[in-house]
Amino acid sequence: MYTFTATLRNHICSNALLRVQVIFFCLAISLSANTQIIYNPQSLYEAQGGLFDKDSIRDLHINFYETNYHDTLVNSFFNNPSYRIPATLSLNGTTYDSVGVRYKGNSTFCLPNDALSPKVPYNLDMNYWVSGQKLMEKKKIKLANAWLDPTFSKEFLASKIYRNYLPTPEVNVLKLHVQGDYLGLYVNTESINKQFCEKHFGEKNGALFKCDPINMFCDPSPNPASGAPPNLGWLGLDSSSYFNSYNLKSEYGWDQLVELLFTLKFNPTNLGNILNIDRVLWAFAVNTATLNLDTYNGYYIHNYYLYQTEDGLFQMIPWDLSESFTGAILGWSYWNPTPVYNYDPYGSQFPVGERPLLDYLLNHPLYRKIYTAHLKTVFTETMSDTATILNQVDQLQSLAESAVTADQHKLFSTNQFYENVDNAIWESWGFGGIMSSINARNSYLSNLSELTQISPVISEVSLNGNFVMATISNPTQVELMATISPHNSKFNAFPMHDDGTLGDAIANDGVYTVELPYLASGEEIKFYIRAHNDNAISLSPERAEYEFYTFHPSAGLPAIQALNSIHVFPNPSSSQFQVFSETSSEINCKVFNLYGQLVFQQKTLSNKTTINLSNQPSGIYILKANGETLKLIKKQ
Repeated sequence: MYTFTATLRNHICSNALLRVQVIFFCLAISLSANTQIIYNPQSLYEAQGGLFDKDSIRDLHINFYETNYHDTLVNSFFNNPSYRIPATLSLNGTTYDSVGVRYKGNSTFCLPNDALSPKVPYNLDMNYWVSGQKLMEKKKIKLANAWLDPTFSKEFLASKIYRNYLPTPEVNVLKLHVQGDYLGLYVNTESINKQFCEKHFGEKNGALFKCDPINMFCDPSPNPASGAPPNLGWLGLDSSSYFNSYNLKSEYGWDQLVELLFTLKFNPTNLGNILNIDRVLWAFAVNTATLNLDTYNGYYIHNYYLYQTEDGLFQMIPWDLSESFTGAILGWSYWNPTPVYNYDPYGSQFPVGERPLLDYLLNHPLYRKIYTAHLKTVFTETMSDTATILNQVDQLQSLAESAVTADQHKLFSTNQFYENVDNAIWESWGFGGIMSSINARNSYLSNLSELTQISPVISEVSLNGNFVMATISNPTQVELMATISPHNSKFNAFPMHDDGTLGDAIANDGVYTVELPYLASGEEIKFYIRAHNDNAISLSPERAEYEFYTFHPSAGLPAIQALNSIHVFPNPSSSQFQVFSETSSEINCKVFNLYGQLVFQQKTLSNKTTINLSNQPSGIYILKANGETLKLIKKQ
């Protein structure tokens, strides 16, 4: 007997999106006295009040013992980058001695330093000299100066988006004082280190690489070092060939990295045995949806980490999200807004071989469809909800306004702090606006042919005895993807049938069935549904494999249990959608287009109602009904 629980932040009805702003709402089947368990990756992130608290801006004070600290740190930045000098650090009335301090960054160090501004980025190591010393449980503190972000919000907002889909460093802002002087508002970004790996993967001793070349934006030496972009291309068996392109952050790892690159080059069909491909596809999808062009599948190939977990799979971890929403990349003379906003998510603008991992994955029929499903989820679930995005920026800017106004070292004016939220700013360079970039990107993606293909609709998932059942329309193939891996990886495919056999009660009724695998193991079973047709793939939950349903061995099992309270049918529809509530005698619904504009509103004192979108163009719409958010597809 088995207890069924589900990770729900996504749809179950009509491929709907069950968005919840603060907590995950779950409809679990309670079968026994055992506590129901819901896998929720958001629970891994810090609670309110921690170092990355989003609701306050703290004052951090650094005081160096050495009065000539700046010249020392500038010199070591170029000649001995790992060198640190001691300082005291104070936060919330507590002072910490002998904190190891160095400068960090690349262009964000070089540009202010060349302008003789003291507002350079900092890297703080709490236990460099004092073993076990931490600042609010963190060993490393990385402070970015937001030198090229007039809004001080781009990395913060991007982090909130990325974390919905893959492990992501946390971000907030704080006020930095050095030697008693206020340097200004800084962006506090979580370090990708052993603490981060332990937090997200449950272990910390695997191979860890920062994928950034050794090249410096402003190296004064006559023969500056340089390295090829970390594009995961094959450079041979000699690991030293990769030293200038990848920065090893763990005690070992070069052999493991060479094995990954060898597999990609010579045996890509086995790539899934050494790389978490789904994690990479999610990273690529969020990168391109947010117009973060400063990463692997953007314009500049860098700004990501690789970590090999205990299951032998390398994980791609996003890093340095400050250039999201086009950022300063808009400013180069050969750019203009249209080609930036219309950057092809499938990489047609890149020379073949320049990005071998992107080439392989997006030319693989299955992986391309999964990538498209992930991109569609990010677009429809997050990027199209422009009202929520703007509200998040407004909240941060309201909190930071006084700190920004008092910041005498910032590059931009206080007026530009607000202006760049809605519009691009042109001052020698161009700096993409947050909302103008999002709106232009949404417009492009909403007309992208692969994203507008009609996909299968997964409208109900349930359990009957030992069988998983799913109601699905428009599929040609349906699979249960399942694993018992403690690392939430290596999902295997089990065909689901609608032919009246193998547990399926009625043939051709749209209900697909398969016996739950791994029952004899006694282990927690993790699964999601994957439905194919000739043009597209749908997943349930939509955030799989980052989120998934789980089964727990238990006692007592009812018959079929549905996991949704709002139903919409037919979906897709050419004009009218019927909405039915299982739990309420009243339906209050609003429909928005992907620009966040209200196109339909209705309140009905009944458990069913009709939505008429006949006067709206074909496309994807967002329905908010009785606190749930669902997706509507209007076809021709």
